[in-house]
Amino acid sequence: MDQNRIQDVFSESMTAERRYDSAEAASQAASPRLRAPEFRPHPPSHLEELEIPEHLLIDIALRYVHLNGTGSIHSLASAMKVSLEIAETIFRRLVDQHFFEVRCREGDDYIFTLSASGKRVAGERALNLRYAGPAPVSHKAWSEMVRRQAAQAPVSRARLREAFSDIVPSDVLIDALGPALISQGSIFLYGPSGTGKTTIAERLLNVFDDTVLVPWAIEVEGRVITLADPAVHRPVSFDGIDIDARWCVCRRPFIAGGELVTSMLDLQKDESSCVYIAPLQMKANNGILLIDDFGRQLMSPRDLLNRWIVPLDRRVDFLSLGNGKFTVPFELLVVFSTNLEPHELGDEAFLRRVPNKILVGGVDAPVFDAIFRLTVAAQGMEFETGTESRFREMCLRHSPDLRPCFPRDVCSAVRSLDLYEGRTPAITLANLERAVAGYFAGGRQ
Repeated sequence: MDQNRIQDVFSESMTAERRYDSAEAASQAASPRLRAPEFRPHPPSHLEELEIPEHLLIDIALRYVHLNGTGSIHSLASAMKVSLEIAETIFRRLVDQHFFEVRCREGDDYIFTLSASGKRVAGERALNLRYAGPAPVSHKAWSEMVRRQAAQAPVSRARLREAFSDIVPSDVLIDALGPALISQGSIFLYGPSGTGKTTIAERLLNVFDDTVLVPWAIEVEGRVITLADPAVHRPVSFDGIDIDARWCVCRRPFIAGGELVTSMLDLQKDESSCVYIAPLQMKANNGILLIDDFGRQLMSPRDLLNRWIVPLDRRVDFLSLGNGKFTVPFELLVVFSTNLEPHELGDEAFLRRVPNKILVGGVDAPVFDAIFRLTVAAQGMEFETGTESRFREMCLRHSPDLRPCFPRDVCSAVRSLDLYEGRTPAITLANLERAVAGYFAGGRQ
């Protein structure tokens, strides 16, 4: 992605309908349940209050005008997400250095362009940085904010039931998840395929009703690391909130890392802009990172466990930048989801650092029947009284247990069958038999 236009891409991306994995994208508008962020950094009005090197701000301003041909104090403030006072200070310093030439005045603003020396300096500095987005926040300010925003939702059975209101979790599962969330330790969800592990992990985010602040970018040792990601951080708007515009108000992030490779866990340099892109775990701070299908990815479990054995224990990660390393917070809930046994994936030292191991197996008859009714209602199909028990019997002829995925998959097959044959989709014993026979073809699950 062209980091020079990250703020535009972020804004445009959020207006489109998006999905990541099977979770439905959240709306930009604030839900009645969501609360405004507790910590709200005041908009800086002086250059030194930004707490980042002045030369970096100069580079961003030069690059912005170089890309656009002309600029104004208002447009510079908007692009860099700084106050008009700060934008005017930058403008006047660059005019004094003869890097900006004023073309004209429009009301209380100036229209300016790069001078010959300004173009030369912009070209020289572009060798090291070609970023023209929002001014970054300092590494220190971001780290402190992440620590302050560590998840502390009041967890109870009622709260969890509300978070899982669109599915039918068992009481045993609810009572296992509750203490795990309170402990803030990582969670290991394991069990057969089709038992809803991914669905459960996705809905853990619904437990939290607050919002967090995420910076567009951070500065580390004079380098820029972009952090806000339109696929992860979903903006929420609140009226009457005045905060430093370098921060975006978002829902707590949720990332599903399916096809995981080693490079995703380290900084990646974008050669087109000379900025660095934050890795998955850095973007997931103050939220949830789901490692789905753990043990079946390109990255081996051993490599991942060795990489994260310290972060999981001490809540701090180490990233390489240049010839050295720097620390970043690891304030996130890591959820491992797998259909393998825990002992097959890690040694005792690692498993000790994932204290919450929860078996997600088949469900009992009442829960299975409730899932069936919920699924049929969601698809708008009629069904005969007593169909639940007959469907359950059909499934048990092919599977040793009842899995939450069976009603969804079979009802979808019934719907497709009816539409293909020109009928209004409806659940009958006859088309259930046909769908079940096709679904379980090839043996027991």
